[in-house]
Amino acid sequence: MTAYVSAFDLFSIGVGPSSSHTVGPMRAALDFVRRTPLDAVARVTCTLYGSLGATGIGHGTPDAVVAGLRGLSPDTCDPAQVRRAWASYPEGAPLLLGGTTLVAFHKEDIAFAPRTRLPGHPNAMTIVAHDADAAVIAEETYYSVGGGFIRRDGEDAPIARSDLPFAYRDAAGLLELCDEHGLTIAELARRNETALRPEEEVAAGLDAIWDAMAGCVDAGLHADGVLPGILKVKRRAAAIRAQLEAAEADSGREIPGEWLGAFALAVNEENAAGGRVVTAPTNGAAGILPAVAMYWWRFLADSGLGSGNAVTPHGELVGSALLQSPTEPADTHVLDEKSIADANRRRGIRRFLLTATALGSLFKANASISGAEGGCQAEVGSACAMAAGGLTAVMGGTNRQIENAAEIAMEHHLGLTCDPIGGLVQIPCIERNAIAASTAVTAARLALRGDGQHYVSLDAVVETMRQTGLDMSTKYKETSEGGLAVNVIEC
Repeated sequence: MTAYVSAFDLFSIGVGPSSSHTVGPMRAALDFVRRTPLDAVARVTCTLYGSLGATGIGHGTPDAVVAGLRGLSPDTCDPAQVRRAWASYPEGAPLLLGGTTLVAFHKEDIAFAPRTRLPGHPNAMTIVAHDADAAVIAEETYYSVGGGFIRRDGEDAPIARSDLPFAYRDAAGLLELCDEHGLTIAELARRNETALRPEEEVAAGLDAIWDAMAGCVDAGLHADGVLPGILKVKRRAAAIRAQLEAAEADSGREIPGEWLGAFALAVNEENAAGGRVVTAPTNGAAGILPAVAMYWWRFLADSGLGSGNAVTPHGELVGSALLQSPTEPADTHVLDEKSIADANRRRGIRRFLLTATALGSLFKANASISGAEGGCQAEVGSACAMAAGGLTAVMGGTNRQIENAAEIAMEHHLGLTCDPIGGLVQIPCIERNAIAASTAVTAARLALRGDGQHYVSLDAVVETMRQTGLDMSTKYKETSEGGLAVNVIEC
């Protein structure tokens, strides 16, 4: 079975604050509604187990369940429809199940069982539909396995895809395939994507993912106020933006490194506020890839250090084919200078995302991207490695330099715990994304200074992360029962 996960599954547009505790449960509730004959339903109940029960309120899990039961989908709904959908639910009001059927509902119909851990995954939930006589007419258990992915209890194991031309299980296999076929990692990923949908759809879909990421950065850089929850954390990204703009105006020089941190803070503040965000590969780590990609887009893409392919004013493709596959059609009409620059940036971002997809697939298949399963090393560590590899790719790195960058980034996140204070994706999560974005850039720079040869392989680090996650105490896995969550007073 191939490790490869489509970019359009790994990078899904959803809502904050958590892919595993908000997006996944919302998808599970929506799936339950779609599977259940609604005409006989009089009441619906839900029990949140393990990590969903422990930090569900802080992560907005019951709100997401109510939204999903109403028939809302995280990728298309207005985020405002999810915020406090359960917390502010009017007592005694019926629930419009699936948007069509009124059923009885009370806030107590969502129960929390943090001490009960189901064997399938730490993030588990059971939804039950009852008829007017309180008899059970439908019951499903779901596992939210990280990144917004869900698995229904009793489902058959995934079958190996036969519709992908390039199947690999580990980084060594990925590199071998690239060598055999003379492909970059991004080109291999693109060919897998175009086996699933037309090339134009792949390009448009990747552009839409980037537009959502960039929109999240911009929204966060221009939002003030206090984040929801008991911690009353003040948003900082907008103030930092103003400071950086003033400093650059005074000095006449850009400050790329400080903008990198501001980009990450902006995304994760938007996520913590329950805004529109892209899982990358999770919401808790959603700021790292957009920050590093925006860093490249804004400060490096036109510098000659990461431009790769260039499109001339006459639409001719020149350069070293770093950003665009030879089979991706180039622009054939005359473009102005700004359009040329934008076209080259777009190709660079596609390469960045495709490279990150190929790498992120390895973590999902061979370890975990779930904080409840592997601690924050599984979320922030994976995202940092994906961003480091993506940046290395658009900076002209070889496949082995890309693998080296991902290995460096992940190696230095091994053992990172998930201990959100108050069960909120705020402290230490927001700053942690900014630090990891900086680590990703450093990892890329180190790898680009080498020749791709290194002692520790990416596969060894992925396996180490898996083992470390198994050994890690449950209290450090998104339960808020250890670490900062118990050593900092929530007020």
